[in-house]
Amino acid sequence: MTVNMPGRPVTAAFVTHGGADGTRGEQTWSSRRERGPSPWEGDRVRPLSRRQIEDRFEDLGVLYEETCGGARTGSRSRTAFLRRLAGDVRRPGFALLIAENTTLTACAYGFPVRAADPWWQGHETRLPRLLRGLAVTGGFFAVSGIVVPPRVRTHYQDRDWNLARRLQRRLLDDHAPALGVALVPGTDTETLTAYRAWGWEDVATGPDGLDPRLPGACRMLVLGR
Repeated sequence: MTVNMPGRPVTAAFVTHGGADGTRGEQTWSSRRERGPSPWEGDRVRPLSRRQIEDRFEDLGVLYEETCGGARTGSRSRTAFLRRLAGDVRRPGFALLIAENTTLTACAYGFPVRAADPWWQGHETRLPRLLRGLAVTGGFFAVSGIVVPPRVRTHYQDRDWNLARRLQRRLLDDHAPALGVALVPGTDTETLTAYRAWGWEDVATGPDGLDPRLPGACRMLVLGR
């Protein structure tokens, strides 16, 4: 799953890599829990510097295409993804994590946002008072993208070793004490379902949690550490 804001979050429909969600298949953890390797060992999570991101830019594009492009829209989706990523990389405080075992399996990235940042698209004025104060002081980190296999979205979402949880927690730990924030179109039920399963909570920014001034009405989600 990927979320890229502003604009529509992009969700990963993955051609499964074995163990991409930190397991070696469901049976390893469920029926061989005592004998199998720890799910933490499935993928190594580490940050990339800006230079390393440049060096692996095409690899990230291939990862995105494999996870959410599809046969008909893959190359077009990859181009759009890389264009958005290139814009995000230039933002102050940008950070990107990758997960890898023998290959690149997932990534997550984002950047700090303040109340005056155009990324909010007017949402910051409709936050509850406490959260509005955090926005003014720079207490939010926008999780702009999470690219993970479908298994990570549908299996063991509440486990600490779930790969999406590991990635988002590491991003926030590296930018403590900021809260995570994401904007998701209300029509993107797949992304909303996955984020809520990973611990994100809705913030009402208008009737039914939607901002009626925006095309596609986005829902705001926040995540603590």
